[in-house]
Amino acid sequence: MRSLDPTQPLWQILFYRFCYWVVMVLVTLLYRLRIFGAGNLPPRGGLLVVCNHQSHWDPPIVGVSFRTRNMASIGREGLFRVPVLAQIIRGLGCIPIREDEGDAGAIRAAIAELRKGRMMLIFPEGTRTPDGSIKEFKRGAWVLLSRARVDVLPAAIEGAFDAWPRTNRLPFLFGHRIAVSLGTPIPYDELKALGPERGLARLRDEVERLRAELAEKMGERR
Repeated sequence: MRSLDPTQPLWQILFYRFCYWVVMVLVTLLYRLRIFGAGNLPPRGGLLVVCNHQSHWDPPIVGVSFRTRNMASIGREGLFRVPVLAQIIRGLGCIPIREDEGDAGAIRAAIAELRKGRMMLIFPEGTRTPDGSIKEFKRGAWVLLSRARVDVLPAAIEGAFDAWPRTNRLPFLFGHRIAVSLGTPIPYDELKALGPERGLARLRDEVERLRAELAEKMGERR
């Protein structure tokens, strides 16, 4: 059990696993969730996961794609103002961040978790896509990467935008499919050598490639 997340107390690991199975059953039944590349996930060590951001479904659905490890994530501070939701996401290891003004404290907390050997999920676009396409990655992702000095795993989600577009307050519960793809980890030194602009472009290109492949696979299965 400790191998799932050696940095967390046992109660938090068990709570995460309980939520994991609830979400896994739910999204498998509703959206016929498919996961590709699960074998690419390193079994241990600090790891930053970067993924495109299509909907509110993204954090829990991408999270259940990591079958053998628990993850931490960074979430908008506003989510922590909802009493019950705040307790749940804190229990799952989510770190609040102030979007508009930046948050050095949240970045430091995320770096500390990564250096302890934890896996951290971030959405470098900063917000949900308005049209399903992947927008430019923000520099905050590079700050986190360059200071934590960990490898990066590109990931992509497809179908979540159709299931829960940004314009809808609630998701569609039937009639859509969602898939997640985990790419190959990119070594920190390789990205650092590229510098901020080219490094972020490399990550975005990898995520876009994974997303395009998912779209093609999902189209073939219609």
